[in-house]
Amino acid sequence: MRIRWVRIASTISVATLGVLLLSSQQPPPSGFPERAARQSANAEKSGLAEPFRGITTSGTVQPGLFSIRSTGVSTEPVRRAAESWLSTLSPAQRDKTTFAIEDEEWRKWMNQHFYVRQGVSFLEMSEPQRHAAIGLLRASLSARGLQLTRDIMRLNHTLAELNNNDFEQYGEWLYWITIMGKPSATEPWGWQLDGHHIIINYFVLGDQVVMTPVFAGSEPVTALAGKYKGISILQEEQNDGRAFFLGLTEAQRAKALIRLSKTGNDNIGEAFKDNAVVEYAGVRGAELEPPQKKRLLDLIHEYVRNMDDGHAKVKMAEVASHLDETRFSWIGGSAPDSVFYYRIHSPVILIEFDHQQPAGLRHLTQNPRAPIREHVHTVVRTPNGNDYGKDLLRQHYQQHPHPHAH
Repeated sequence: MRIRWVRIASTISVATLGVLLLSSQQPPPSGFPERAARQSANAEKSGLAEPFRGITTSGTVQPGLFSIRSTGVSTEPVRRAAESWLSTLSPAQRDKTTFAIEDEEWRKWMNQHFYVRQGVSFLEMSEPQRHAAIGLLRASLSARGLQLTRDIMRLNHTLAELNNNDFEQYGEWLYWITIMGKPSATEPWGWQLDGHHIIINYFVLGDQVVMTPVFAGSEPVTALAGKYKGISILQEEQNDGRAFFLGLTEAQRAKALIRLSKTGNDNIGEAFKDNAVVEYAGVRGAELEPPQKKRLLDLIHEYVRNMDDGHAKVKMAEVASHLDETRFSWIGGSAPDSVFYYRIHSPVILIEFDHQQPAGLRHLTQNPRAPIREHVHTVVRTPNGNDYGKDLLRQHYQQHPHPHAH
């Protein structure tokens, strides 16, 4: 039996999301695969028109920020897990899920559910293959990161329930994995998870890891009914971001505030924005008092700690070394029920949190253009050319020339 949430106000409060009606099964929209193919092709054509440069503040990459070095944190568990998953695949599956390390497939990701993705999906995997794929996620992520990833996948099932059981467009297993390069202890390689509301790019070189871009979000963010009733995500990122903003002095908040009005979507670094020019805005880390600096680092850690614990510590040390240059900015209100956007931006990390307009829940709102708390997008990027580990890859090829490097 299918469930549907009743039409509700544009705020879509948690309380009203719990109100349910039973109704009959209806078919999903017709022509979805054909429309998806057209939309995907158009997005890729415009999104990949420029060669990769990286997110910058002025169009010019700040040099010397990243270097090939030993972190002392082994990546062997990740390599073994990738090889274990690959060993479960048929030759045809391996062919369609493996790409060269330099392939533009890295950049071909998109949050939107219609995007036509490459690789092998969890939906088509056998149970042993699915178990091994989750093993790759487990080896690469922290326990918290794995939980968040799986909960986002489960909430995609909830979204299908709320759309007349439309499991053609939404569902727990509509997520794809691709492998770039060959898993190796010394040569560069990586993997990508791509699907609606969760994208992870994971680059490995020796014992170094770059885990960006990462996109994590959901609509809804809380399941109050259905198969996965009880799941709720991104609440710490939401509440701790607001608490940090409220913990600023009046003068600091004035510097952080871009605007009070939030009427649309504000994320800058989503799909096909690899070369976005994002100027610094907001209050600088150097202007914060020591307790405020610690709270800012703690907020950044909310996102970084989705990596395995060892590499999260390495990344946080890098972040801390640029803390005085880090900016925090804000859009929207700060009341307990306000919708808002915040951005944390430094030479080595870009984090965005955004309450978005309804999309899959549009049919349940009275004002489909007003951002809601039940639709959240977050993005984590490495500015200045090192998303997808590309700056490390460039340096590697300088040291070890490769015929296909470009």
